Order: sequence, then C-alpha cells, then structure tokens
Amino acid sequence: MSSNTPRRPVRDLRFFLTVPHACSYLPGREATTLFLDPQESPLPGVYDSLALLGFRRSGRHLYRPHCEGCNACRSVRIPVEQFAANRTQRKIWRRNADISIRVVPAHFSAQHYALYADYIRLRHADGDMYPPSREQYRTFLTLDEPYAQLLEMYLNDELVGVAAFDHLELGLSAIYTFFAVSDDLDKRSLGTFAILQLIELTKEKTLPHLYLGYWIEECRKMRYKQAFTPLEVLDGRHWRPLIG
Repeated sequence: MSSNTPRRPVRDLRFFLTVPHACSYLPGREATTLFLDPQESPLPGVYDSLALLGFRRSGRHLYRPHCEGCNACRSVRIPVEQFAANRTQRKIWRRNADISIRVVPAHFSAQHYALYADYIRLRHADGDMYPPSREQYRTFLTLDEPYAQLLEMYLNDELVGVAAFDHLELGLSAIYTFFAVSDDLDKRSLGTFAILQLIELTKEKTLPHLYLGYWIEECRKMRYKQAFTPLEVLDGRHWRPLIG
C-alpha cells in the first residue's frame, strides 16, 4: 500500500450491523458484527485506519465485533522489534529449520484448498467452518488485491502449511493459518512457527507491528497468543501493553 494515498476519514464511511447471532467463541452468548459497507472499497489508507480501530478482514469484508454489553474480543498486536522468543519458541524455530518459505498472492490454488479442507476436517470439525467447501475457502482467504498474500511452508518440496496475511502500511495482519496434521508434523507446532515467520517477515519489511486479530481471555483456543510477548491490546482507541 502506498503511503502517499490520501486517507478517507473514517467518519465518512458507511457501516452496517448484523442481526445478533451465536458467538463463535463463547458458548451461550450472542454476537453482533459491525461491517464496512461492501460498496465501500477498502482502498489504501482506509484499511489501515480501520485496522488501528480493531477491524479485521475476511474475504472482501472488513469487520469488527460490536456486541451489546460485551467487549471480550480484544484486538492484539506484537511490536516486532521488542519481541523476544521464549525457550519453547526458540526450540520450535530450530526444529523447523528444514522448512522453506515462499510468499505468493492470495489467489485460489487447488493445492492450498486440499490442505485447508483436511485441516478443517481434522482440527475443526466442531466449528462453524465445517464442513469445508471450495466456495467457503474462496470467499474467506482469496482476494485479488496486492496487499493480500499467502506465506507457504514446504518440507522436502511438500506443502505443509499456509499463513494468509495482509501487507499494510502499519504492519502485517495475520488472517488465518492452516497446516498438515499428522503425528510427526504435530511435533513441529506449525501454527506457532507460522507466527514466528510472520514476525521475521514484518521485521524484514521494516514494519512496526504484526496484528494477530482478536484475543479472548476466556477462550482456551486463543491463549497461544499470550505467548508472543510483549503483546499490545487495543483499549478503546489506544494500544497498551497486555499485562497478565
């Protein structure tokens, strides 16, 4: 994204609220989502401005939780120059030294989809993305925009993982990671390795932050994000260190 592109004020954008629906993260709760009007193009600058306010991307949509009486979803990011890998993360990095990395546009690939479908079936058969389909994958993780990219992970020329991310002016934004599931590969902790790779890529691009999406203290599946320290959390309109 070009930093010379004029930013359109957020107050001039149009947004819509969804009707309440079942929360994907906290059982027994309802959620409401605030979406940027699909007719509004997420031009350079607009996406960055909304990312600073906690918005995420799914396919062509920019969204943020907007639930009445609940603020459990907290946007988090890593200030990459301050990040220090812990002992476990250093072991994971060394364990995956034989994996090669390639960054490609976020276009549809049958190879990517096959890996994604297996991952959803084996890891998330109890989630709202099951059963997987090509259309679901296309609308979620493919986008013909220069900022939308995929980090591929190869082991002995075999694709074993993909991390979807966006290259913004203010940092990289991690969208979703999926990977091969087997007893041998599970020992590699490919999800953690993907984040470590994105941290290194953010540094290489001399960008300040890697955005990790939402963190919910009560959600067990999101606790892994707390291991990437220091972690900053969006508090209103300000980012502050997450403590505890």
